[in-house]
Amino acid sequence: MLETQFRRYFAWAEAEKGVTGENLLKLLERRLDNVVFRLGMAASRREARQMVAHGHIQVNGRKVSIPSYIVKVAEVVQLRATSKMQERVADNLAAGRQQTPAWLEVDTNEKKGTVRGMPIREDIQIPVQEQLIVELFSK
Repeated sequence: MLETQFRRYFAWAEAEKGVTGENLLKLLERRLDNVVFRLGMAASRREARQMVAHGHIQVNGRKVSIPSYIVKVAEVVQLRATSKMQERVADNLAAGRQQTPAWLEVDTNEKKGTVRGMPIREDIQIPVQEQLIVELFSK
């Protein structure tokens, strides 16, 4: 993600009610490429971003090829039926590299997941000090 796009996310997080740092992390967590990774469909965030950009992912039955798309509560993220990535996704889902966060629900047989709620700070396992980011971008 480039700095211009990151500044836009920071502005959105700052405009929302609550702690700016946590709001920023929640926004970044709800990006489509991150959701695909969190559901276990991709082995890495880079692979998830490529899957989305190449049109292998649908949201609520419509193809979405924008990795920065922000998913909303109750949206269904699934692999397209015509996707060539089906075997790779099945392997990734079967590998079970990480536990699916509580705010997501995954159906491995259908190769889809549902956003059940908003992520909370405890769901974000990446060691980051969001306060330092807020201090840097508040200047």
